[in-house]
Amino acid sequence: MFEIKKTNILLAMAGAAVLMAGTPVLAQDAAAPADPAAATATTTPAAPAAAAPADAAAPAATEEAGEPARVGGEHAGELTVATMFMDADIVVKIVMIGLVLASVFSWTLLLIKLFEFGALNRKTDQFLETFRGARTIADMRRVAISEEYEGNPLADMAAAATDEIELSRQAGLSVTGDHRDSALYRAQTAVSAVQSGLAKRLSGGQQFLASVGSTGPFIGLFGTVYGIMRSFIGIANTNTTNLAVVAPGIAEALLATGIGLFAAIPAVIFYNYFNTRIAAYGTRSDGFNAELMNAISRNLDKGA
Repeated sequence: MFEIKKTNILLAMAGAAVLMAGTPVLAQDAAAPADPAAATATTTPAAPAAAAPADAAAPAATEEAGEPARVGGEHAGELTVATMFMDADIVVKIVMIGLVLASVFSWTLLLIKLFEFGALNRKTDQFLETFRGARTIADMRRVAISEEYEGNPLADMAAAATDEIELSRQAGLSVTGDHRDSALYRAQTAVSAVQSGLAKRLSGGQQFLASVGSTGPFIGLFGTVYGIMRSFIGIANTNTTNLAVVAPGIAEALLATGIGLFAAIPAVIFYNYFNTRIAAYGTRSDGFNAELMNAISRNLDKGA
C-alpha cells in the first residue's frame, strides 16, 4: 500500500515537472506568430508617414534650388537709365527732361563762348598791332572805325576817344595848350562809357550758367524726394518691404539727383572759367585805355 502511494507521488511530481517544462515552450510558440503580424502592422503604416514629410520637403528644396527672385518689377534684372526713365512718374520725367535740356544748353554755351573768346583775342591782337602803327589821331580813328575791326571792344574804345577829339575840333574847341586836359578828360569819359558796357557784352550766358549751377542740385533733389515718396507709398499699398517693390522708385529718385549734379557741376566749372576769361580781358582793356590816352596826349602835345 505504501509502495502504491509512493509511486503515485512520483508520477505526480513527474507530471508537474513536465507541465512546468512545457509551459514556456507553448508561450514562445504562441508569441512567435504575433511578432511578424505586429511587425507588419507597425512597419506598414510608418512608411507613408515617413514619406509624407519627405514629399512636403521636396517642393521647399525645389524652391530653394530654383532661380532667386529678381528685383525691378517689369524690368527685373534689366534696370538701365532708359528703362528707369520710361518707368518714372510724369513729375520725375519732367524734372529729368528739364535738367538734361539745361545740361545741353550749358555745353552749347561752352562751345559758343570758347569760339567767341578765341575769335575776340585773335581780332584784338590784330587790332593792337595795327593801332600801334598809327602816327596821328586821324590814323588812329581810321583804324578804329574800319570794318575789319567792327565790334571789337578795344577798337570801339579807340573810336570813342578819337571821335570825341574830332567833335571838339569841329565844335571850334581848342584841344591843345591850356585846353589839352579838358580834351583828354572828355576823351577819357567817352572811353569809360564804352568800357563800362564791356563786361555786359562779354558775360552773355553767364547768368544761365550760374542759375543751372546753383539750382540744378535742388531741382534734382526735388525729383529724389518725390521718387522716394512714391516708393514709401508703394510699400504702404502693397503692405510689404520687398526690395522688388522699393528698388525701382528709389532708383528713379537717385537718377534724378544724378542728372541734377551732371547739369550743375559743368555749369559751375564753365561759369568760373569764363569769369576768369572776362576778368582777363577787362584787365587787357584797362591797359589799352592807358595806352590810348598816352597816344592821344602825345599827339595833342605835338598839335596833331
